[in-house]
Amino acid sequence: MSRTYETAQGDMWDAIAFTQLGDVIYTDRLINLNQQYVGYYIFPSGVMLTLPELSPEVSATAPPWKQVAG
Repeated sequence: MSRTYETAQGDMWDAIAFTQLGDVIYTDRLINLNQQYVGYYIFPSGVMLTLPELSPEVSATAPPWKQVAG
Protein backbone atom coordinates (compact mmCIF):
# COMPACT_ATOMS: atom_id res chain seq x y z
CA MET A 1 0.00 0.00 0.00
CA SER A 2 1.36 3.39 -0.98
CA ARG A 3 1.83 6.15 1.52
CA THR A 4 0.93 9.68 0.55
CA TYR A 5 1.81 13.13 1.78
CA GLU A 6 -0.27 16.29 1.42
CA THR A 7 1.93 19.32 0.91
CA ALA A 8 1.82 22.46 3.00
CA GLN A 9 2.42 25.89 1.48
CA GLY A 10 6.16 26.34 0.97
CA ASP A 11 7.18 22.66 1.02
CA MET A 12 10.11 21.75 -1.23
CA TRP A 13 11.16 18.36 -2.60
CA ASP A 14 14.23 17.95 -0.42
CA ALA A 15 12.44 19.01 2.76
CA ILE A 16 9.64 16.52 2.07
CA ALA A 17 12.18 13.74 1.46
CA PHE A 18 13.90 14.60 4.73
CA THR A 19 10.81 14.85 6.92
CA GLN A 20 8.81 12.01 5.39
CA LEU A 21 11.53 9.57 4.30
CA GLY A 22 14.34 10.39 6.71
CA ASP A 23 17.01 11.73 4.35
CA VAL A 24 17.41 14.08 1.41
CA ILE A 25 19.08 11.27 -0.56
CA TYR A 26 15.56 10.04 -1.35
CA THR A 27 14.65 13.27 -3.17
CA ASP A 28 15.25 11.71 -6.60
CA ARG A 29 12.99 8.74 -5.80
CA LEU A 30 10.27 11.10 -4.59
CA ILE A 31 10.47 13.21 -7.75
CA ASN A 32 10.57 10.18 -10.07
CA LEU A 33 7.43 8.78 -8.46
CA ASN A 34 5.58 12.11 -8.82
CA GLN A 35 6.53 13.21 -12.35
CA GLN A 36 3.28 15.14 -12.81
CA TYR A 37 4.55 17.71 -10.26
CA VAL A 38 8.12 18.02 -11.54
CA GLY A 39 7.48 21.67 -12.46
CA TYR A 40 7.10 22.62 -8.82
CA TYR A 41 10.08 23.86 -6.85
CA ILE A 42 8.02 25.29 -3.99
CA PHE A 43 4.67 23.59 -3.47
CA PRO A 44 1.31 25.15 -2.75
CA SER A 45 -0.78 23.48 -0.07
CA GLY A 46 -2.92 20.49 -0.87
CA VAL A 47 -0.85 18.61 -3.45
CA MET A 48 -1.01 14.86 -2.79
CA LEU A 49 2.35 13.18 -3.37
CA THR A 50 2.97 9.45 -3.42
CA LEU A 51 5.88 8.47 -1.18
CA PRO A 52 8.27 5.76 -2.39
CA GLU A 53 8.56 2.47 -0.56
CA LEU A 54 12.01 2.22 0.96
CA SER A 55 13.76 -1.06 1.56
CA PRO A 56 16.07 -1.12 4.55
CA GLU A 57 19.63 -0.61 3.38
CA VAL A 58 22.48 -1.55 5.68
CA SER A 59 25.76 0.24 5.31
CA ALA A 60 29.08 -1.38 6.15
CA THR A 61 29.73 1.63 8.36
CA ALA A 62 26.48 1.13 10.28
CA PRO A 63 26.75 0.32 13.96
CA PRO A 64 26.97 -3.42 14.71
CA TRP A 65 23.37 -3.61 15.95
CA LYS A 66 22.15 -2.32 12.58
CA GLN A 67 24.26 -4.68 10.46
CA VAL A 68 22.66 -7.87 9.30
CA ALA A 69 24.80 -10.96 8.92
CA GLY A 70 24.02 -12.84 5.84
